Amino acid sequence: MSEANLEPKIVEKKSVAVNLYPGSYFYCTCGESTDQPFCDGSHQGTAFSPKKFKIDEPTQAYLCLCKHSKSAPYCDGSHKQL
Repeated sequence: MSEANLEPKIVEKKSVAVNLYPGSYFYCTCGESTDQPFCDGSHQGTAFSPKKFKIDEPTQAYLCLCKHSKSAPYCDGSHKQL
């Protein structure tokens, strides 16, 4: 595995507001998905795997696009340090 596969791709240095409804979601951790912030399987062949999370009631959430949040999939402001 190359060094490039050890760090996620920074999609943008910000969060994205999304409306989520009850159910399970798969958050992209590699940064390669074309369906950001959700996984589309682009991590195949890398050390990354999607992060599954569950929503119990409708909510608006701010999901991380820099892929460095310690609270992933939720933004914790880490993008301000990149």
